[in-house]
Amino acid sequence: MRTKRLFFMAATSLLLAVSCGLKAQDLVILHTNDTHSNIETLTSGRNAGFGGVQRRANYIASVRNESKNVLLLDAGDYNQGTPYFTLFEGEVEIELKNAMGYDAVCLGNHEFDNGVDHLANRLKRAKYPTLCANYDFSGTPLEKVVKPYVIIKKGGKRIGIIGVTLDLKGYVAEKSREGVVYKNPVPIVNDLADMLKNRRGCDLVIVLSHLGYDGGTPQKPADKELAALTSNVDIIIGGHSHTFMEEPEIVENKDGKGVIINQMGAAGVYVGRLDISLKK
Repeated sequence: MRTKRLFFMAATSLLLAVSCGLKAQDLVILHTNDTHSNIETLTSGRNAGFGGVQRRANYIASVRNESKNVLLLDAGDYNQGTPYFTLFEGEVEIELKNAMGYDAVCLGNHEFDNGVDHLANRLKRAKYPTLCANYDFSGTPLEKVVKPYVIIKKGGKRIGIIGVTLDLKGYVAEKSREGVVYKNPVPIVNDLADMLKNRRGCDLVIVLSHLGYDGGTPQKPADKELAALTSNVDIIIGGHSHTFMEEPEIVENKDGKGVIINQMGAAGVYVGRLDISLKK
């Protein structure tokens, strides 16, 4: 398993403008995206010998052994890409995420590949919250299964996590997304991040995004546009574009504060790691 260790220390005020008393490395964020049903180690291509659920699980366990407060997140498209999805229709991925102890996961477009009904049924077996704030699921089986956000406590601090996903049109067959309505995530994230920071007392706000890294518009943003057009978001953990970032990018939000954007390629070759230290 390849891992990218990314350290953000409290003295670097550009990165996170939040008031918090966490000590160095008291919060470790581990994140994956676009693993695409790669359950086994890759056997071909330039990444042969890397990846696989067992390697990821071993690394996650090792970090938990050395760090008290670990947040494990996934930015979607954990389905589709190998015979495991074809044969077991996404059940295996849910059970493995349960076993690894994910804290929150956002929806990717490929989670819809075998339809809304099937997706809702298997998500009911997830032991973690599935997030997507910018879809209207009214009248669909997903209405009471998917949440817009979640608040998680780590080290006595409150962490708000919002999920957003791109427009499914052009990516998912109409019958597989029946009743699901996309909405521009910018105003939704602005409202939720403001609520989480200023009314719900969150010390950190993270967006789990399956929008892609860049190339969006104000109406259909990617991560860079979302960061620039919103306030109160500290970190965007991305997916969809399969972008491997050697280091995270810092994008100024509409208030001139820095937002961390990071994404870890695809197929589970890398596990992203952000070591966060915040102080007053």
